[in-house]
Amino acid sequence: MPPLKPQDIAVALQLLLTPDATYAALSVATGLSQGEVHNAVRRLRGARLVLAHAQRVHGAAVLEFLGSGIAYAFPAEAGAESRGVPTAHSAGELAAEFGVSDPLVWPSIEGAVRGASVVPLYAAAPATAVRNPALYELLALVDAVRVGRARERTRAKQLLRERIMLTPSESAAV
Repeated sequence: MPPLKPQDIAVALQLLLTPDATYAALSVATGLSQGEVHNAVRRLRGARLVLAHAQRVHGAAVLEFLGSGIAYAFPAEAGAESRGVPTAHSAGELAAEFGVSDPLVWPSIEGAVRGASVVPLYAAAPATAVRNPALYELLALVDAVRVGRARERTRAKQLLRERIMLTPSESAAV
C-alpha cells in the first residue's frame, strides 16, 4: 500500500464532515480532482483511517494520527513573511483565544494577512477559507498541531477531539 500523502488528510477531514460523500462531492469540497480523491480514499483505507466497507472515517484512528503523528509525517515550519490566508493559531477559535501577535499564513495572492508563511498540506488548502469554511477550520487546527507552540498544540488537539467525536460518522458508529 502506498504511503499517505498530505492531501489525504484533507480528504479524511472532509469525510468527517460529510460521511458517505461521493468522489465528485469530495472533489468539489477539497479542490482536488476526482482521481486524486479516489486515490486518497484508497490510501486512507490502507492506513485504516477510512472504514473498508463504507466511505466513512474511523474517527478515533484519525484523531490518534492527528494528535500524535501528523507533525512527524508532514512537518511544517514558519518561513519567510508573506501575504496569505491565516492558519494555525492565527485562524478561527485559536485566534480568538490566543490573539494574533505573530500570524502564520498559507501564502496566497487572495489572502489579506501578512505573516510568516507555512506550506499548506496541499496546494488547494488556501481556497478552502472561502469555498469550504468547515474544512478550512479543521485544516487550520491541524496546522496548529504541525507548527504551533505547546499550548497551541494542546488546545488544537482538544478542539479537534471535540469536532471529530461529534461528527455524524462517529455518532452513527456508536
